[in-house]
Amino acid sequence: MTELISGFATALHPINLIYCLAGVVLGNIVGVLPGIGAIAAISILLPLTFNLEPTTAVIMLAGVYYGAEYGGSIASILLNLPGTASNAITTLDGYPLARRGEAGLALLTAQVSSFAGGTLGIVAMVVFSPLIVSFSLSFGPAEYFATLLLGLVAGASVIGCGPLKGIAMVSIGMLFGTVGLDLNSGLPRYDLGIPNLLDGLSIVAVAMGLFGIPEVIANIRACQSAEKPIAVNARAMFSAFRKLGVIIPSVFRGAAVGGTLGPLPGAGPTIASFLAYSLERSTTRNPEEFGTGRINGVAAPEAANNAAAQTAFIPTMTLGIPGTPTMAIILGALMIHGISPGPQLVGEHPDLFWGLVASFWLGNVFLIMLNVPLIGFWAKLVSVPRRFFFPVIIALVCTGVFGVSNSSFDIWLVLGMGGLGYIFRCYGFPPAPLLIGFVLGPMVEEYLRRALMISGGDYTYLVSSPTSITIHCLTAALLAWPCLRAAKTRLAQPAS
Repeated sequence: MTELISGFATALHPINLIYCLAGVVLGNIVGVLPGIGAIAAISILLPLTFNLEPTTAVIMLAGVYYGAEYGGSIASILLNLPGTASNAITTLDGYPLARRGEAGLALLTAQVSSFAGGTLGIVAMVVFSPLIVSFSLSFGPAEYFATLLLGLVAGASVIGCGPLKGIAMVSIGMLFGTVGLDLNSGLPRYDLGIPNLLDGLSIVAVAMGLFGIPEVIANIRACQSAEKPIAVNARAMFSAFRKLGVIIPSVFRGAAVGGTLGPLPGAGPTIASFLAYSLERSTTRNPEEFGTGRINGVAAPEAANNAAAQTAFIPTMTLGIPGTPTMAIILGALMIHGISPGPQLVGEHPDLFWGLVASFWLGNVFLIMLNVPLIGFWAKLVSVPRRFFFPVIIALVCTGVFGVSNSSFDIWLVLGMGGLGYIFRCYGFPPAPLLIGFVLGPMVEEYLRRALMISGGDYTYLVSSPTSITIHCLTAALLAWPCLRAAKTRLAQPAS
């Protein structure tokens, strides 16, 4: 509690408070406007944080992340267009509610559930993060290698694109991560004779290229919805408060699902929201009513995705393992600021860790205060044609990546990555595992080399402790699971 109180002192510093507010407002706008996404927004904003203190920078980027989860429900309910992937399930009941004249009730349910889910996620982070840190402080190079390898495999197999595609993308990301000077020998690797590549590929250029540019291209090609948003006002929301008693169990169930899945590598808010909706539908007496406008069908996934958005920071901050591509970008931001995520982070930078945790709750308060009174403004914002935002996004991407190193090479790099990312997208290869491989690959190599140097080249050192053996068994189980599932499906099919 003493550390948490000191965290609030850090988060309440005027500069941190201003950037927390700026982050959640920008995230809310990104979530309200379908087709942009938190990943692209964080990638674009990342260069703007380089001149900030590390704590302030992470507070702002985190605000964009969970702010987008809040805002995404507005477009889902009013336009039937999910602002983020995790809000897609909200359209099933949110939009029918709005169509029958209960948009205020649906929006209020989403906002209250998001606040409650986020708050419960923060409580889980406060309780479980120190326990994870205490356990992981006993880790050596072998245990770190096993944990990072688990993160790579999880990012490849749980991302929902098929295990082979996931492994292929992670492998490509790891190859990209090897470009530049070798840390041990100082020799250049895969630099193609280009001096700009000696420092490696910029994570800003890779992230912006993989997520920002393809998103713009895909939305330019997509047909724009001609349906106008449903009108709503703040008074309609306030009058619906008395109907919210029935969602309390749904909120707790959704938050429990989100809080559990959030820390798992590869899971994240999207899977949490879908599973929470499925759980809610299976626990009701009238499951056939879901999809026709049940507020429980809005409450559970919104509580789940916001709880998962908070608890996703647990493995990123305490173990240095990004469970989602967004966390990989935030991990990169910490490393750019000279901070190594992991068990030592809490002890060496308690102001950053506990200040970030405290800022989560302040950001959630800002969001509930912004969304309820300003719902009329957000409703008008969703009606702005997205084509007006695309030139601005491209300009911000190019300006931001140039500002990192004042090099025009990085502009060509981000455009090249954007073209590559769009090709991957067309053929069903999601870029998220690539980014996870790009961030974790060099770390896996580093800890593998450390382990082999300590053991004198003895590979059995990698499985010399019960912890490392357990983690490797989990990795093997993740690799074997798709094969077992495919074999079970084949055996269940009748012989022709």
